[in-house]
Amino acid sequence: MTGEIVYDVIVVGYGAAGATAALEAVDAGARVLVLDRGYGGGASGLSGGVVYAGGGTTTQHAAGVSDSPENMYRYLKQEVTDYVKDETLRRFCDVSASTITWLESQGARYRGTLCPYKTSYPTDKHYLYYSGNEKAWPYTEEAEPAARGHRMVAKGMSSGHAFMQALMETAQRKGVEFRPQTRVHSLIIEDGRVAGVRCRAMDLEGDAGKRHKQLTTWGDKFGNWLPPLGARLNARAEAMWQQSAVEYEVRGKTVVLAAGGFVYNPDMKRQYEGDFADIVPLGTVGDDGTSIRLGQSAGGTIDHMDRMTAWRFMSPPSGLLEGVSVGLSGRRIANEDLYGATHSEIMIREHGAKGRLILDSRQWKKAASQIHDQTLTFQRVQAYWIFTTGHVKAPTIEQLAAKTGVDPAGLSATVAAYNEGIRSGTGDPGHKAAALCSPIETGPFYAVDISIKNSRLYPASGLTLGGLRVNEETGELLDEHDQSVPGIYAAGRTAVGICSRSYVSGLSLADCVFSGRRAGVHAAATAKAVTLTQADV
Repeated sequence: MTGEIVYDVIVVGYGAAGATAALEAVDAGARVLVLDRGYGGGASGLSGGVVYAGGGTTTQHAAGVSDSPENMYRYLKQEVTDYVKDETLRRFCDVSASTITWLESQGARYRGTLCPYKTSYPTDKHYLYYSGNEKAWPYTEEAEPAARGHRMVAKGMSSGHAFMQALMETAQRKGVEFRPQTRVHSLIIEDGRVAGVRCRAMDLEGDAGKRHKQLTTWGDKFGNWLPPLGARLNARAEAMWQQSAVEYEVRGKTVVLAAGGFVYNPDMKRQYEGDFADIVPLGTVGDDGTSIRLGQSAGGTIDHMDRMTAWRFMSPPSGLLEGVSVGLSGRRIANEDLYGATHSEIMIREHGAKGRLILDSRQWKKAASQIHDQTLTFQRVQAYWIFTTGHVKAPTIEQLAAKTGVDPAGLSATVAAYNEGIRSGTGDPGHKAAALCSPIETGPFYAVDISIKNSRLYPASGLTLGGLRVNEETGELLDEHDQSVPGIYAAGRTAVGICSRSYVSGLSLADCVFSGRRAGVHAAATAKAVTLTQADV
């Protein structure tokens, strides 16, 4: 490997942001090289493969869902607030429907089968669902509910893998060059602009390469659900890599940083994580902040590094949402039909990350009866744990409070107010949708610990949302004077973007696609301009 070839665009990281940047750049005629510390796919490949899209996609039309870019904007404005400019958010919504069409042209597949119940992730019968807060108060005050969670057609939790395989295979056919197991550790900067990267890479030929890929694949999978086992497998793969990796450099006219966030960097997490200390990291070992630090070395600046997300989902089964969620004071956390990360943030900020879900026997039996039809395998494991050993049971509300560390008077008052709102017809005082409300009155009563903690069978997963500041027109890094840093871009969770304030399912992948395409288009144009300038010289 040498630095003799000068690429037009070098992409660092091969998740959704890196893949879409590479696709747009190669379509614009650029010579593109992608470098990835793994084997491609990144956190996107381990995700549920959901892209948040609306405004009237073909999938929405097929499912009979009415939506418009303006309606989508009114909803997302509540999630995004001022973390990106209004014109950027409007552009995101305006191109959303065509984004799905573009993804389909790159090999992605979607299906207009709408999920009829509230869920964190649909079964294989459904590939379009309400993946955020669209049907929950107070979001319904500003926008009409519309299902926008577009899940890639695949079995079970393989949708993210299938999504990335489709993009990577298309990129390969189009001539994108890919080098796996390559770690970029510094940038080449000449005459004030980025001119390439320095990296180390492992020779993947022979049995050692095959063994390393197996260890890495299983290490990434177990890293999210069985962290100790994942860590052991990754440690063995790391030792193999360190033993054989060699140093080299690659020249490029532009560089796109798209290697994820920093949820797997202990030092950066300690510096920024705050109240999100006990989330289970979702991603790969490549989400170690390298991309962000590379951008800073070129003069880029960071923002919103304290923004993280934690997902404590209380459904499926949807019947569990008919209960009430309380903190240890017994006070209501929020309406239970909020998206898991939204509800979790309130619990973290206002209740010390500790909470209990309270149900009566009728709600409990209803939820238990829904497990088979509403869950995939990993959800079913969690549900069976909840309904077997993962709960506390008592004959009265007061006794349940005592057994779970909740203030009895506070819990009794919360349950009484909830029941009175339902019986009187005035509705839940917490504004939960009427279809998910039923009184808590028939013993025995049940409590599920929904606190944010690193639990093996009921994990609260999360990821980082802040990163490098970028020019929202081009994707170029911004320096401390708000000027674009020439020749270097950031996309996906490496950069501040659409989901840097508030995460709902599919919004990160959608932002990866949006920001990746933006960076790829502009990087290719910049590379062409550099070529013309060099020719003139």
